[in-house]
Amino acid sequence: MRVPMFLVLITISALVISFAEANDPSPLQDFCVAIGDLKNGVFVNGKFCKDPKQAKAEDFFFPGLNKAGNTTNRVKSNVTTVNVDQIPGLNTLGISLVRIDYAPYGQNPPHTHPRATEILVLVEGTLYVGFVSSNQDNNRLFAKVLNPGDVFVFPIGMIHFQVNIGKTPAVAFAGLNSQNAGVITIADTVFGSTPPINPDILAQAFQLDVNVVKDLEAKFKN
Repeated sequence: MRVPMFLVLITISALVISFAEANDPSPLQDFCVAIGDLKNGVFVNGKFCKDPKQAKAEDFFFPGLNKAGNTTNRVKSNVTTVNVDQIPGLNTLGISLVRIDYAPYGQNPPHTHPRATEILVLVEGTLYVGFVSSNQDNNRLFAKVLNPGDVFVFPIGMIHFQVNIGKTPAVAFAGLNSQNAGVITIADTVFGSTPPINPDILAQAFQLDVNVVKDLEAKFKN
């Protein structure tokens, strides 16, 4: 007997929905290694929860985002993070916030957030911002100059950056859809890993002289 096409489509749709809803929960830290002996287990995917009856207002509060961060560093920027480590009440809620301060010509260098999409709003100054798409999309650069009140989105996992192109300090706030978005700064990660990546590997990957790689690794050494 021939099955009507609409029944096939309904069945396929139901399977797609069931698979989509049956996926594993997203990780909330870099890794969570399984352990057989529960006595030695100290982490969960996220944080342990306190008894709701013991929750208080302070669990949902963080002061001080009106204060500028210290931008006296090699990249001339500062990120003040407000995630589950600062506000315990964010646990399981899937959201966090950062304030980013930029000295004139400072930058938030190329980096990724492995667990979150970021939406940024510029409050003061002028920023040049952008992200680069994946290899499958031919690594296209999506970039804009932002003025106060402008908003830009950095999709999850994409390498992105912000640069203050003005002569005055800049301030931005960004929301991320994870209680612990994570951050991988490209230069620090590649050239400052512990232990260091073999310079010959990086020399070939970046098409650089191996002595240049060694110099970079020395600069970014933890």
